[in-house]
Amino acid sequence: MSTPIASLPRLRGRDGTVLFAEDGGLVLDLPTEQVTFTADGLGRIRAEGRTVLIELRSKAGTTPIVHRIDDVDPEAAVRFADGINALLANRTDSDDVDGAPFAVIRSLRPTWRKKFHRRLLRGALAYLLALVALIAVAAALGEGDLALILIPFGGLSWLALWCGAAGAVRAWREKWLLTYGVVTTAVRATRGGYIYPDGSGAWRGFVHSQAEPSIPVAFPPDDPADVLVLSPPFTQLVNTLAGAVLLFSGAAMTLLTAAMAVLFFLD
Repeated sequence: MSTPIASLPRLRGRDGTVLFAEDGGLVLDLPTEQVTFTADGLGRIRAEGRTVLIELRSKAGTTPIVHRIDDVDPEAAVRFADGINALLANRTDSDDVDGAPFAVIRSLRPTWRKKFHRRLLRGALAYLLALVALIAVAAALGEGDLALILIPFGGLSWLALWCGAAGAVRAWREKWLLTYGVVTTAVRATRGGYIYPDGSGAWRGFVHSQAEPSIPVAFPPDDPADVLVLSPPFTQLVNTLAGAVLLFSGAAMTLLTAAMAVLFFLD
C-alpha cells in the first residue's frame, strides 16, 4: 500500500534547506533558489545516511541529473525515500524520458531588472524631494516667480530623466546580453510561467505577463538565473533612441533649472 503524501516528513537540512512532498511532486527550498519536481520527471529517491539524493529520469545512455539535500534526519530520510519510491513504482509510462524539464529551478535572488528598477525609483524619489525642497525654499524667500518656473521645468526634467534612464539602460543591457550573454528560447509551461534551459542541462523558470507559446530570453554566462526577456528589434531601437533623447533632454533641463535657481538667488 502506498504511503499518503500528507504523511511524509518534511526534511530539513544544512543552511535551512527543506525538502517536502506536495500533490504532483516535490519541492526543494534552497537558500537562494527553489526547485520544483513534478512526478513525471522523477526517477528515484535515494536515502544515504544523512543525505537524500533526488535522481531525475534520463534518456537511455545519458547520465541522470541529481539534486541533493544534506544533514537530514536519517530515519526521516528513509521514510521519505521509501514513500516517494512506492508512489513512483505505480507509474506505467515509458522509462525513456528526459526528466530535466520537469525539475524547474526558480531563483529567489533579485534579478538585474528588479535591482535596476529599485535604484531608478530611489533616484527618482531623491530628485523629486530635492525639487520640492528647492521650490519650497524659493517660495519661503519670496521668490514666487522662481517657484512658478521650477514647477514645470523641474517636473519635465524629472520625468525626462526617469523615462530616459529606464529606456536607455534597458536597451544597453539588452545589447550587452545579445553580444556577451546566452540567448535562448523560453517556452510557456503554465499560465504566466515560462521555463528555459540554462546550458548546464537544468531548466529554470520565471513569471512573465506575455501569453505567447515561446519568447526569446538572454542571461549572463556566469548567472543563468538572471534572465531578461528580450524586446523585439524595433522596440529595442525605439528604447535606445527615445531613451538617449530623453536622457539628454532631462540632463540639459536639469542644468538649466539649476542655473536659473542660482541666478535668482544671487540677484
